[in-house]
Amino acid sequence: MAWPRAAAGLVGRSCDRSCCRACCRYHHKHQHVVAGDRGQVHRDDRQPGGDRGEADTQRRQIRHTAVLHLLDQRGGEVGFAAALMSECQQLDHDPASTHREGWPSTRLLATLAEFELAERAQRRVQRHLLEARLPSGKTLDSFDFATVPMVSHAHVTALACGDAWLKKGANILLFGPSGSGKSHLGAALGHALVENGYRVLFTRTTDLVQRLQTARQALSLESAIDKLDKYHLIILDELCYVNRDQAETSALLELIAARYERRSLLVTANRPFGEWTTVFPDAAMTLAAVDRLVHHAVILEMNVESYRQRSAAARQNRRATSDTRQQA
Repeated sequence: MAWPRAAAGLVGRSCDRSCCRACCRYHHKHQHVVAGDRGQVHRDDRQPGGDRGEADTQRRQIRHTAVLHLLDQRGGEVGFAAALMSECQQLDHDPASTHREGWPSTRLLATLAEFELAERAQRRVQRHLLEARLPSGKTLDSFDFATVPMVSHAHVTALACGDAWLKKGANILLFGPSGSGKSHLGAALGHALVENGYRVLFTRTTDLVQRLQTARQALSLESAIDKLDKYHLIILDELCYVNRDQAETSALLELIAARYERRSLLVTANRPFGEWTTVFPDAAMTLAAVDRLVHHAVILEMNVESYRQRSAAARQNRRATSDTRQQA
């Protein structure tokens, strides 16, 4: 079977020992495999005496079971597990690779499996990051918690794990004026959740509402909402910018109702609940949306001065200071 690039990570210095022939059938190079902290690869695990006998057969079966258990724990695919077992059986009956060389075939394959599954997980994260459409550079590391003292760094870090609140379909609501860092914090949480194995979609609320309205006109709104179920979290940025239109906001309400207590939403808004009547056409619809969002919700208020205004003021102060020095 052809092994991926991940297996190349095991390749180390050149070696002339015969045990490397078992490794070369995966790398197509005559190089030595380094197993890290697993011990020396040249160590012979066979019992002294020639024939392994019944004890070695049982030990080989235990190793086969260990590989399957590893794949089951790491999310290995059935086809991948079957291919590994086939290789195990082939190597265990190949005296050139097991009897003479002293390299336990299952340990080699288990190590390769670990690297293969790790690379698959990394590729999956990269694929989900592209799919999430998160704004570039908006991570928890780049978020300045000192400028938003009412938001606890420890609390946000706990939310970034996602285990508790995502399982019960809880929501996160971020309130604050424009420029307070709501979108940055929401995107940063989304980025962390993707890295922890969850699927996230970041979108402006107006864009998603228009997509849902288009689906409604095509008589496929229910199908469009069902397709969004694959995301553990949908980040609705700037909800209050949605136009007060009966058709559009009703589609938004249907999305909120469909995900209630099943899938999570993260909403950023620059207006308090009392002013959401500018988003929904009537008080009853506003109450229905707020009621579902607030139940099982974490609410973070970020009432600070806009960072854009702070940056503009800082630039103006530096310019004034520079002019003063030049005149002096």
